[in-house]
Amino acid sequence: MYKKLLFLSLFSAGLFQSQTTTQLDLMSQATYYDGYAATVSTPVPSGLIRLGNTRYARKLTDAELNSFKAKIAMRVTIGALCDNYDRLGEVFLALVPKNQATYTMNDANVKRIEVARYITPFMNKNRSPLEVPYTYNLSNLYSIFHDSSLRSTYDMYMELDVFGVPYAANTEVSGCSGRNDVFSGSLSFFSTDTGATATDYNNLTPLLSYSRVNNYDSTDVTGETVRLVTFNLPAAVTDANFSLISTPHGANSGGEEYIRRQNYTYIDDVQVLTYTPGGISCEPYRVYNTQGNGIYGTTPQSFASWTSWNNWCPGNSVPIRGFTIANLTAGNHTLKHTIPSAVFNQQQGEVYLSVYMQGKSSNNLNVKDVKTVDVSIYPNPTSDIVNIKSRVDVASIAVYGIDGRKLTESYKENKIDISSYNAGIYILDIVLKDGTTFKHKIIKK
Repeated sequence: MYKKLLFLSLFSAGLFQSQTTTQLDLMSQATYYDGYAATVSTPVPSGLIRLGNTRYARKLTDAELNSFKAKIAMRVTIGALCDNYDRLGEVFLALVPKNQATYTMNDANVKRIEVARYITPFMNKNRSPLEVPYTYNLSNLYSIFHDSSLRSTYDMYMELDVFGVPYAANTEVSGCSGRNDVFSGSLSFFSTDTGATATDYNNLTPLLSYSRVNNYDSTDVTGETVRLVTFNLPAAVTDANFSLISTPHGANSGGEEYIRRQNYTYIDDVQVLTYTPGGISCEPYRVYNTQGNGIYGTTPQSFASWTSWNNWCPGNSVPIRGFTIANLTAGNHTLKHTIPSAVFNQQQGEVYLSVYMQGKSSNNLNVKDVKTVDVSIYPNPTSDIVNIKSRVDVASIAVYGIDGRKLTESYKENKIDISSYNAGIYILDIVLKDGTTFKHKIIKK
C-alpha cells in the first residue's frame, strides 16, 4: 500500500494559492557541497544549521507549528549545480532536547524520523530545466506538530539532506572546473483544512532511521538480508500506523539497483507488508535528466521495459509505504524486515530502510517513553552457537522447545550453545539489562 500521494491535484486545482492554505518556506536554495570533503566554511544561510556538507537543519517555531492544518503537503526542490549524477536525498524530522541551542549530526540525544526520500536526476546546470520538484502528502505529521507533550520536551527541526560529489562534473560540465558545490535545495510546506480531518495520534515511535541493510556485513541473520528491531510500549496502542521507506542500491553488474526483489515486513512474526520496489515508467522524469546517462538512453522506453528492471527513477520521489495494526499490547514487539532473494553481487550495495510508528494510547506516549533496541541474532540457522548483539548488554537467554518446555538458561552472556539439541526449531527468550524482553525463533541445523 502506498501512503505517499503526490498531492499534484492540489497544485493543479490552485488550492495552494487560496486563502485557506498556509505556506511555510523553511529553506530557499541552500547550497550543498562535496559529500566526501571536509565541511566547508562558507557562510550558512540565515536561520539554518549546517550539520555537514550534505545536510541543513531549520528549527520550527511555535507559531509555525501552530500554523499547520489538517492536510499537509511538503515540497522539496533540488537545483542543478556541479554534480551531474543521480544521488540520494532525504528529509528528516529531528527532535532536539528543549532549548538546546544547537546540535550535531551524531548527537545521541536527538531522535529522528525520515519523512521523505528522493533520487536526483542526471542534471547539467547549463540545460533547462535547472531544478526538479518532489511533492509528498505528509498529513500524518499534523499530530506530531501539534503534540503538546512532544513540544514541551523537544524542539522540532526539519533537515534537508542531499549527497553529491563534483568529480565527474568538474571535467564534464562547462563552468564546473575546480568547484565543490553540487546541488541547491529548498523546502516548503503547504497545509489546509479544506476537505480534511486532522489525525489524532498521541504516540510516536522511531524504529529505524536510514538503517543500512545487506546480507554480507549489515544484517541481523548471517547470510540473509534481515533487520530486526525490538520496541517496548509502556501502554497499549490502537490504530498503529507504520510508515516505511526503502531503496535498494548497488550499481555494479548484477547490482541490486537493477533487479527487483520482493520485500517482506513482519510484526511479532506476522507478515504485515509485502512489496516490490519500482513498477512504474520513468518516462515522466526524462525531462529532468538533462545530462546524458545510461539509465534513460537516447530514446523512450516502453512501460514493460521500465518495469522489468527499475527499482526507482532518477528525478522521482520514493514511495512512502505503510500498514496499520488495530491493536498493539503494552510490552515488547519485534519488527522484522527481510529481502530473501537479495544477492548483493560481489558483496556490493545495500538497502536503506527507515520505519516509524504513530498510534493512539490512553496515555500520551512521548518518544522517551518507548524503548527501542536494534538487535542482531546470528547465525540462524546454526549448528551450535547463537550470538546476540545489541547496544544493551544481555541479562539472560533462555531456550525453549517448540512445545514450550524450558531447556536451558544462561546469564550475563551474549551467546548460548545449542549444539547438544536435535535439529529443529527453538525459541530464545532474551532479557536485556535495561529490562527489555523479547522472543526469537532459531533453527538448529
